[in-house]
Amino acid sequence: MTRNTGPGAKREARAGFVFASPWLIGFCIFLAYPLLASIYFSFCDYSVLKPPVYVGLDNYKELMGDELFWKTLSNTFSYAAIALPLGMLTSLILAMLLNTKVKGMPLFRTLFFIPSLVPQVSLACLWLWVFNGEHGVLNTLLLKFGIEGPNWLGNPAWSKPALVVMAVWGGGNAMLIYLASLQDVPTSLLEAADLDGASGWQKTLNVTLPMISPVMLFNLVMGIIGSLQVFTVPYIMFPNGTPERSTYFYTSYLFDNAFRFHKMGYASAMGWIMFLMILALTYGSLRLSSKHVHYQGG
Repeated sequence: MTRNTGPGAKREARAGFVFASPWLIGFCIFLAYPLLASIYFSFCDYSVLKPPVYVGLDNYKELMGDELFWKTLSNTFSYAAIALPLGMLTSLILAMLLNTKVKGMPLFRTLFFIPSLVPQVSLACLWLWVFNGEHGVLNTLLLKFGIEGPNWLGNPAWSKPALVVMAVWGGGNAMLIYLASLQDVPTSLLEAADLDGASGWQKTLNVTLPMISPVMLFNLVMGIIGSLQVFTVPYIMFPNGTPERSTYFYTSYLFDNAFRFHKMGYASAMGWIMFLMILALTYGSLRLSSKHVHYQGG
């Protein structure tokens, strides 16, 4: 097969570059340059207001001795350790329930998906009202059952659980992905399991879950990235990580270093440490799941 290198091919190539140029320019300006610049700045003392000064590994060494760095890292991982598995499990259960043939199912699917469409700032304002310790909707409802609700926003023991509840409530995207994968499970396999006398639980465990395992892995990876980068809602609901910095997360500390304290080099180093942690967790998830994920046709 010969390659066409005539005038027509060159015109097509030029036309292709012209049409792709807006994306290429945007990629270079808004992604490639900031990415490369952040690597350089992570080795610099850079306040944005003055030119960067190269300091080698000083930013990384300072981070290792920064108590607040370890505090925010601990807060982030403890939140993710609860919110991620609970969110995945809840989304999967809801998807299975919404995959049944019940009258009015499109309405139920819409209602469960709508919370994930609410903007993060509006979501934070809504839950500030729900979790208010004195006049909040949740504590008022609990009081009707004779239960005195906690001070969700002012007690360190309840601040993270409040954020976990919000994360689970807004898990509509993962639920929708699970639902799509459940509808892709071959009915022939389920019918064969019925003929073999398998119970509903056995069909779920031995047929349904293996068939949707690639989607479960996808949601796990996306969940790791999302839960470790939680920022908007806690930053609005809990200024400065109150109470007692129990909700001061890694991304909040990174943001403060960059835009409040003008320590852009320090913040860049934090960003690359987070990138390496997410990369390691993602790689570990892919390796550990290699024996448990089944791809159709593979």
